[in-house]
Amino acid sequence: MKKRVMAAVMMAAAVAAAGCGGSGNTETTKAADTSAADTSAVAEQTGESAEESSSQAEGEAKGTFTVGFDADLPPMGFKADDGSYTGFDLDLAKEVASRLGLEFVAQPILWDAKDMELENGTIDCVWNGFTITGREDQYTWTEPYMDNEQVFVVMADSGIASLEDLAGKVVEVQVDSAAEAALDTMPEVKASFASVETTPNYNQALMDLEMGAVDAVGMDSVVANYLLTQRGTDAVILDEALSSEEYAVGFKLGNTELRDQVQAVLEEMAADGTMAKISEEWFGSDITTIGK
Repeated sequence: MKKRVMAAVMMAAAVAAAGCGGSGNTETTKAADTSAADTSAVAEQTGESAEESSSQAEGEAKGTFTVGFDADLPPMGFKADDGSYTGFDLDLAKEVASRLGLEFVAQPILWDAKDMELENGTIDCVWNGFTITGREDQYTWTEPYMDNEQVFVVMADSGIASLEDLAGKVVEVQVDSAAEAALDTMPEVKASFASVETTPNYNQALMDLEMGAVDAVGMDSVVANYLLTQRGTDAVILDEALSSEEYAVGFKLGNTELRDQVQAVLEEMAADGTMAKISEEWFGSDITTIGK
């Protein structure tokens, strides 16, 4: 029994040394060599064949592709009723990981902590309705894969029909969101509001709107259309958009190696129809932009 425990400890140490997916560095190579050497020792101590131990070690040492996402942003990424994480972006990311031979890990994060998570290496990328506009120089990006707009959602009976009608009204946005950033570039419009409030997620923002706590919510049009359909609310989207933008996958600044790998797979998925199929499953049509 003690020998088996010691063998398991040795294998776990070898796997831990291998690091996460996308690194491709010398330390990972050394870890793989060490793991192979330990495999022989494990086989001797446990009575397993070298082939069986090698196969087990290879499976446990498989690299990971860890995607950071906001778990309250349907349909891009969110927590399903059964407790699993799902969404359009997560489905894309899962397929990318599979084609790269990596284990997919969906890692929910606080949206305003995404930079820290990238810097610490907790996640490999941010992939969750992530807007390039205003963040061009803060991350290493893939090419855009979807168009989006920042829009205002109001209650149908509010009497609000344009941006001008929002003067003197209370507007809410998600903290550190593209809508918040867009308003910061429009100081005159922002100054015309009674106040701009922030909330952790869009579901809470729409609840505040429905209860009359705020007069309008600034948010992504892709997310707004999905949530309004799901909630069956009397809220509507104003025709006049706040800004136009694009979604892409964001990596830590300078991580071009992993970005290039992911970009190549996205182009492959667009070419063979996989991306279109995933889009149709979530939106009823192909609204992606790669290769078009």
